[in-house]
Amino acid sequence: MGCFFSKRRKAGRESRPENEEERPKQYSWDQREKVDPKDYMFSGLKDETVGRLPGTVAGQQFLIQDCENCNIYVFDHSATITIDDCTNCIIFLGPVKGSVFFRNCRDCKCTLACQQFRVRDCRKLEVFLCCATQPIIESSSNIKFGCFQWYYPELAFQFKDAGLSIFNNTWSNIHDFTPVSGELNWSLLPEDAVVQDYVPVPTTEELKAVRVSTEANRSIVPISRGHRQKSSDESCLVVLFAGDYTIANARKLIDKMVGKGFFLVQTKEVSMKAEDAQRVFREKAPDFLPLLNQGPVIALEFNGDGAVEGCQLTVNETFNGTKMFVSESKETASGDVDSFYNFADIQMGI
Repeated sequence: MGCFFSKRRKAGRESRPENEEERPKQYSWDQREKVDPKDYMFSGLKDETVGRLPGTVAGQQFLIQDCENCNIYVFDHSATITIDDCTNCIIFLGPVKGSVFFRNCRDCKCTLACQQFRVRDCRKLEVFLCCATQPIIESSSNIKFGCFQWYYPELAFQFKDAGLSIFNNTWSNIHDFTPVSGELNWSLLPEDAVVQDYVPVPTTEELKAVRVSTEANRSIVPISRGHRQKSSDESCLVVLFAGDYTIANARKLIDKMVGKGFFLVQTKEVSMKAEDAQRVFREKAPDFLPLLNQGPVIALEFNGDGAVEGCQLTVNETFNGTKMFVSESKETASGDVDSFYNFADIQMGI
């Protein structure tokens, strides 16, 4: 049998006309669409409004450099973005899978979401941020931070394409590599800061096609208080387990609690193991262990006088039949919050 097939292959080769050249092999990387770096940069611009529409960047690296007095909008997800030597610019960046790195920039106002955020040799930046890891500043001064607040229809899908969770946002947990004794190189923007006053919606005909809203109640990322001083000694932890409506339920609970006057302090989406559940849920752990295999959990911390009772009533009234963990009492709630977020920060390397 082996000889039979061998002869057939040989005959096939010999039957090729003498003047016909053998075609070169085609590899998958040869068939990729060629990328022109100029399509993924803004460079040397002055007094212009420019942008990229949804679907036009599609996960590529992007560069912004040497721009002055410009309004720049990247309405798509990308791999990494570097911003160099920009002055007096307004910048919006859609979800970035890797890092956003500002170098030698000054007097810029920004809204952006990313996995890693770093600033070096910059001064006077105002940033509305969603960042999955601890933001870092270095050799910089007068850097101010607020919580990401933005919406357009494609944004939620872009977060998924970039591998980012809207619930993992450490926007206020800043690390300064080069602190100066007696000075603070960074601070938080006023809690009532209006993002539209810093990063306005674009007005050019092309970019107006992106249906942007900066209203707080429409923001894709939940607006949290972060490391601001808490208004009350009472907090409450709520943990939602993975399912078809987990994100929608989390959003609904946030809207209900904020509507009742409580504050959303922080959120987290993370996978839990059995030993993590034992530490956080204690005697209730057996009730929740089977749910951990369904996927990551979403945790919410609410603050305000009566937060525990408010959470319990809201969960019972609105989500009857949906299994959630809610702190049992004011006395245990603080320990619940600390246990969960200490474990989550360690797991995420924060």
